Amino acid sequence: MSKPAVETFATTDELVRAAAARFVAEVVEAQRLRGTASVVLTGGGTGIKLLEWVREAPGDIDWSKLDIFWGDERFLPVGDPERNEVQARAALLDHVPVDPARVHPTETSSGDYPDPLEAAGEYSAAVHAHLNEYGAFDLHLLGMGGEGHINSLFPHTDATREAHELVVAETHSPKPPAVRITLTLPAVRRSRHVLLIVSGEAKAAAVAAALNGASPLDIPAAGAIGSESTTWLLDEAAATDLPRR
Repeated sequence: MSKPAVETFATTDELVRAAAARFVAEVVEAQRLRGTASVVLTGGGTGIKLLEWVREAPGDIDWSKLDIFWGDERFLPVGDPERNEVQARAALLDHVPVDPARVHPTETSSGDYPDPLEAAGEYSAAVHAHLNEYGAFDLHLLGMGGEGHINSLFPHTDATREAHELVVAETHSPKPPAVRITLTLPAVRRSRHVLLIVSGEAKAAAVAAALNGASPLDIPAAGAIGSESTTWLLDEAAATDLPRR
């Protein structure tokens, strides 16, 4: 596992632009090395803004040779504007020539698997199939909440404690909506490169705790480690509690 690197930016806008550039670079390099690439997307304002920047400057990405997954998803009806999938399609995926067969959203609550446990099983099958063929995700994008959550892995929950399954249903999320489908820490660790994109002073304490060896049960972001690289991209506010470099 890789030791985390930290990069700090003066503003959130600079942070998001840098994250978008890293997205493009990692995808292009993976396609150069292996002929294909895979990315796990994150939601939230920063994650969606990142996708808008990628749409503006996609570099040499071959969209036909890219698999898209999501780190977590709100278990809501198809087309619900709160779903990460819907927001990602509006920001990027509806505007680039991705192969629809290589876009892997979770089931919706109004779909063929209205039980969240069954929906998690369906998503798990897609994740396992991809990892069995390619070995790892190439890039896993992560935001972080003020208490240190990533994906829908919150402190001291069964989903965060999960040590084997790659996908679980979180049915009592402390952040609404209560029901979500999420990749677990074992799934995050099946990523070559993990990129955490964090902004705001409200998250500074959790950033410092994660980088100073906190338990993933206390700060789930502390368990987000890539097999080749782990990089924290922070704005200055999020880096407030770190030693001055």
